[in-house]
Amino acid sequence: MKVQSVKDQDSRSQEVARAFVGRPVLVTGGASFIGSHLVDALVAMNARVHVIDDLTSGKLANISRHVDSGAFEFQHADLLDPQVAAKVVAGMHTVFHLAANHGGRGYVDRHQADCAANLLLDGVVFRACRLAGVEKVVYASSGCVYPNHLQTDPTQRLFLTEDQVGPPYDADNMYGWAKLMGELTLRALYREHGLKSVSCRYFTVYGPRGHENHAVLAMIARAFIRQDPFEVWGSGRQIRNWTYVSDIVAGTLLAAAHIDDARAVNLGTRERIRVIDAVRRVLRVTGHRPEIRLREDMPIGPMNRVADSSLAERLLNWMPRVRFEDGLRMTIDWYINTHCRNDVAARLAHRLTER
Repeated sequence: MKVQSVKDQDSRSQEVARAFVGRPVLVTGGASFIGSHLVDALVAMNARVHVIDDLTSGKLANISRHVDSGAFEFQHADLLDPQVAAKVVAGMHTVFHLAANHGGRGYVDRHQADCAANLLLDGVVFRACRLAGVEKVVYASSGCVYPNHLQTDPTQRLFLTEDQVGPPYDADNMYGWAKLMGELTLRALYREHGLKSVSCRYFTVYGPRGHENHAVLAMIARAFIRQDPFEVWGSGRQIRNWTYVSDIVAGTLLAAAHIDDARAVNLGTRERIRVIDAVRRVLRVTGHRPEIRLREDMPIGPMNRVADSSLAERLLNWMPRVRFEDGLRMTIDWYINTHCRNDVAARLAHRLTER
């Protein structure tokens, strides 16, 4: 059954690729970690790609080969300016809205006011899309929209389903509330104005080009600089479903092609992994053997967050293909080959809590 599902996904992915040939698309936040991988995929599909990014967390280096080759138009600008938003969405068929003030747990817990700016950002972009007659908005939402009270017991075998986001809402900090409001805004725009959209709820994405303020990259960075004692935020019992970036991009493109009605869909693996077990895998792969120090005074987030991806499998024939063990090795290889140990050591403490 699994082999057949993978074949089905291959067929549907090829169908998606054909659909985007020559199509004008905009990727907001396209120089960011996930955004740049999405840009790679769209360029490979021969879409007419446009990218806007204010480069506060994105890096031009992530997309420089496309910029240098003239593969697409890049604009360095701030989408909070309504005039900028109106201009950049004009003539676009599909807008992939990934731009956000975001980061890992150390960032979103400590920068609530900054994350609240996403409420305005999303409103400006969505309004511009409606007025410009954009056909579809594909929104990068988050597992942070799920109610906190559901995610407190790490011993529970929990898989979060899309319908569990509802009254009484209990999103994860201002970042989660802003993403939730973005989803609800798109539903209203679909009902009242016919603006097609889909909200892709990303779950704990990792991979090359990732930032150290996210857990897996923080673990890799600590091992890379041979930190000893090796710090782990929380008790280590927190459970996550780390999802490799290529799987997230594949799911996003499938959702863009096949969902119009503003519904939300989970994109996340069903692998349930404790933080401490992920740490041990990183240490095993890197050959680092430090003392482990648990820091329960640091931001830890929910204790039990794992997606149920059955809706994406049913609607999109999408299943994650990259096992955590394999994705982790690829990410470690990338990190070691692209970073300098002294530079990482000098800036890691800052990177853990900033963009």
